[in-house]
Amino acid sequence: MTVELRATAERWMAEDPDPETRAEVAGLLEANDLVGLEDRFGTRLAFGTAGLRGALGAGPNRMNRALVRRVAAALGTVFDPGAVVIGFDGRRNSLEFAEDTASVLGAMGFELVLFDEVCPTPRLAHAVRALGAVAGVMVTASHNPPQDNGYKVYAGDGAQIVPPVDTDIAAAVDRFASLADVPFTDVSELRAQGKVTAVPSEVHAAYFDGVSALRVHAAESLTIAYTALHGVGWKTVQKALADAGYADVHAVAAQAEPDGAFPTVAFPNPEEPGALDLVLELASEVGADLVLANDPDADRICVALPVDGGFRVLSGNEVGSLLGDDVLAHDGLENPVVATTIVSSVLLSRIAKERGVAYTETLTGFKWLAHAGFAHEADGGCVGLGYEEALGVSVGDLVRDKDGVSAIVRLADLASHCKRKGETLLDRLADLYRRHGVHRSGQRAIKLPGAAGKARIDAAMADLRTAPPTALGGCAVSRSRDLWTRKATRADGSTEDEVLPASNVLAWELEDGGRILARPSGTEPKLKFYAEAVVPWTGDMASDEARADARVQALLAEIAELGGLA
Repeated sequence: MTVELRATAERWMAEDPDPETRAEVAGLLEANDLVGLEDRFGTRLAFGTAGLRGALGAGPNRMNRALVRRVAAALGTVFDPGAVVIGFDGRRNSLEFAEDTASVLGAMGFELVLFDEVCPTPRLAHAVRALGAVAGVMVTASHNPPQDNGYKVYAGDGAQIVPPVDTDIAAAVDRFASLADVPFTDVSELRAQGKVTAVPSEVHAAYFDGVSALRVHAAESLTIAYTALHGVGWKTVQKALADAGYADVHAVAAQAEPDGAFPTVAFPNPEEPGALDLVLELASEVGADLVLANDPDADRICVALPVDGGFRVLSGNEVGSLLGDDVLAHDGLENPVVATTIVSSVLLSRIAKERGVAYTETLTGFKWLAHAGFAHEADGGCVGLGYEEALGVSVGDLVRDKDGVSAIVRLADLASHCKRKGETLLDRLADLYRRHGVHRSGQRAIKLPGAAGKARIDAAMADLRTAPPTALGGCAVSRSRDLWTRKATRADGSTEDEVLPASNVLAWELEDGGRILARPSGTEPKLKFYAEAVVPWTGDMASDEARADARVQALLAEIAELGGLA
């Protein structure tokens, strides 16, 4: 064991306020576990535009109270003085991280408004703007595995921070190498001084009023099955649906209350296989018309519909397209914009074109969708809808981030609207296919850990960048896009500048309307490929979708092979 590594670990342990993580370091030191110490102390969790996220444990490369205090101090040097709103979910140590953040920022002169119980992420984002705060902090790891926790930071506009705020915070963290340099006044003392207060009741009421104001359809008699996946969604969703007039709502009892151990799911992400098993069982028992799920911090929505012999889970693209079409058809908005990300379906762009409204495409991450809305508002327009293919949706301008609660109410209302017309949501999806072609999407993530894996990812992107394909799936490429160089090249050789910020993303648009993208993950050692196929509507939904799905898989296999990763 190197002397320097041991000294680093011993200094951290001496300052660590948490006896559990102190004991963890002591055990590693006693066992001379060089690998374990290097893993925890050899680097620090990166602070990015989504904040922090990682496994709980000791050292700067884990989520723990010592690191959170340093990050809170960094926030205090970056944001102007004022109020900061703090929320937390039901994961292990979330309350402790929230109170530590309040203790540090309070000692630095900020006024803290702290949720007095677990809350969904969208309610934190809403409260930041409602209270005119300078910033917000949400302690959550969203849909990450049970052993993780995280830390999202919001600006005063209610959206997640964007550059350069993230890099400023990251640089500021390094100034607090010692916890002795971090101001700290216990949260109980700050409460006694009136520097830490609870979120006012009128802010809670304003959120639910805002959800109600987004509605354009009346509730129909629906039987709804719901799961919170051991997260924080049920209490808020239950009230929002009740306010909307939905009384026949059945929650999975074993998953309704917050539980950071997530005892019934291995991976609390509604997109993961098996995550919806219990709610689909409940839906079968109660004869549900609609199946709804949130991820653990309730910012994402998952939807399933009854079909012959079971249930069909809708993709994020399908949910976003259905809601986007509904908003544009019924909300009566003047000069709205709808927006999605570069890896999402192009179907929303075609819906917008048909309706004659503005459409914007952004980089991945809801922060960019929020800022697309801000830009359109600055030009005199309004926000219609933003969505990303990973189940995130925001309707209107109530929340400048994903909101799985208001999206659930709008989805239930859309199902009600369809029921009154003698239709289903699948009928509405078929109508989109009839109008715009059958759009089906898929992705393939190739995990390549370690330095060797990173080298393979870099090599694959370099190969695809220097020798871009001119045809994929037997169809000519009409336009190649390189967001790193911010250039797009058409089949005739003409070029144009990209409007999106620089990012390590390659995209190829096909003459038949499909497209393929490649990008390294920003948080995991993976290279991700996305493909979308568009095929003509023949009226046979099952056959058309199967044909498009087969083409998606063929495109994914071909682009992986071209990148040397087949």
